[in-house]
Formats: sequence, C-alpha cells, structure tokens
Amino acid sequence: MTHGSESALSVSPRRRAPQVSYRNAASPDVLNEPGTLAVFGFGAGVPAHDDPRWMAIALECLDAPAPLEVWQVEGQVTHGSEGDLRWSAGDGWLFAAIELDERAHGGPRDTAELAYRQLREFVDRRPERHVQRIWNYLGAINQGEGDGERYKLFCDGRAAGMGHFFNEGFPAATAIGHHTDAHTLQIYLLACDRPGVRVENPRQVSAWRYPRQYGRTPPSFARAMSLPSQDVLAISGTAAVVGHSSAHEDDLDAQLDETLANLEALLASAGMPAGFDTRSPLKAYVRHAIDAPRVLDFLQTHLPGVPVLMLHGDVCRSELLVEIDGWRYA
Repeated sequence: MTHGSESALSVSPRRRAPQVSYRNAASPDVLNEPGTLAVFGFGAGVPAHDDPRWMAIALECLDAPAPLEVWQVEGQVTHGSEGDLRWSAGDGWLFAAIELDERAHGGPRDTAELAYRQLREFVDRRPERHVQRIWNYLGAINQGEGDGERYKLFCDGRAAGMGHFFNEGFPAATAIGHHTDAHTLQIYLLACDRPGVRVENPRQVSAWRYPRQYGRTPPSFARAMSLPSQDVLAISGTAAVVGHSSAHEDDLDAQLDETLANLEALLASAGMPAGFDTRSPLKAYVRHAIDAPRVLDFLQTHLPGVPVLMLHGDVCRSELLVEIDGWRYA
C-alpha cells in the first residue's frame, strides 16, 4: 500500500508526524480532544464505543491501571466506517482498522486475505495511500505444525490480500498472538499522503527474504519506517533474531540484550542518535506473564524514563519470549 518512490521525499514538504502517547485518562475525554486520530484500550475490561477512532485491542495489559494509547495530529479529524472497516483522517494521516471473526470467513488464511484486500481497496481510494505501519493481532499464533501453523497461514493470506500493492516495498509491521478469542483477527494501520523511507537492520536478513523453512510465504514487512516527517522512526516488532535465526532459546535475559542490540542497529541504520527517551513510547510483548517484572526491570535499567506499555502476547516464533516495537522521535 505504498505508491510513489522514496526519492519523492526530496521534493515533498515535511509532514508533521502524529504524536503517540500513553495516557491514564477516560476514553470519552480523549476522543473529544482536538486532533485525536485514534485511541486504543487494552484487555477485556475496556469500555465499548461506537466512535470509529476507538479500538479495543485483544491484548491484556500487564500494567495496572492500563493506560490508553493515543494518536493525535494537527488540524481537524474526520472519521467513518465501511462495513467492518473503520477509519479516521486528518492533516494528511489516515488510521484504518478492521476486525473479523475467522469462523465467518474460512479460517486464518482466508480471513487475513479478506482483511488485507478490504484495507488495500480502501486505502487505494484515499489520498493518504502510503502505508507506513501495520499491526496484526491474531489468536493462537503458534498453533499448528509446519506450513499449517496459524502464523504461516496468516502470512499466506496477507500476501494474497496485498496483491501487488506493496511492489515497491513493505511497511513496518507487528504480528502478535493474543490470548482472548482465538478466532478474532485485528488489523490496523497508519498511512500518509506522502511516502516514508523503509529501514532495514544489517544484523538481520530482511524478512521477505527468509528461507523456505519459515513458511511458503515469507513475512511481508520492513524492519522500520522513517515517517515522511523525517524525524520519527516507526519500529516494527523486534526480537532476538540474528540473520534469520532465533537466538538464545529459553534465555529471557539474553533475548532482551539481543533485542536491544537490534533496536540500536535500527536507529543507526535510520541515521538517528543512539538510545530512547521520554518521548519515544515502546510496547513490550511478553509471552509469559510471569516474566513481566524481569522485562520491566531490564527496560527500566537500560532505557530509563522511556514509556513502555507491557502487553501479554505471543511472538510469532514459539521460542521467542519477548518482542518490542514502538516509536523513536528525534
């Protein structure tokens, strides 16, 4: 879902990136604030809203109380819905989301294909057609063997639904398994009316070049995306992968060290200063809830002051215990 070339950044004016923050606030109050593009609540206890900008994410928060994640832009925001798809737009930015029940659409592969086809067709009609970042949450992500693993079936469907829309390169992305209804697929994205610049990690094989052992269809994402504002890096789900192989099986501390090394490599590749700060919110997806205190202690020690949202979620490889994504504001 990205059209045009990266060289367009040299002639296009800069676009101020959405401000992403974690807030302990009531969702109606945040939705009423000027410039609110999207608001996310986490876990089973979040309230329901019919506002298209609101999304209840099927991942339990390991913090209490669970904050909201808020995206805000400058200028007026419009919003609407088309069937299962909902959206909002403002200041050249687009939020779009879809949630489907696999039981109604033929299982994980066919549901992913349908979801991506609907998102592709919608975004292709919009001026904000350059997709920067996508999040994918599906149940029981590691269930199944070989090519029948649910994540691999999702990858097959995702590629089919994308068609040729990402021929010029993939956006940044995350795919995590949630622990609620195994049949629920949630996908949401951030797009812009101008292209970003894809960033890869020299320590890792690009995901779309993974060998056959990882499934019929390799994962379709860039390791990060430098947004059109040129001062914000949207970081994909990052874990202890070196080359294309998982590292440090069953060793949480070593996986955290490796993940942090990968994050720093991405910053260097993007030409950004090392480290994260109070304006750079991250998410940590932790496979085993019992590990959350160790993960939090590690992050507070190595990334002091950085806002981190701790979520109970399964990484797409069963041997990986933690994954981190987020934003780096220059």
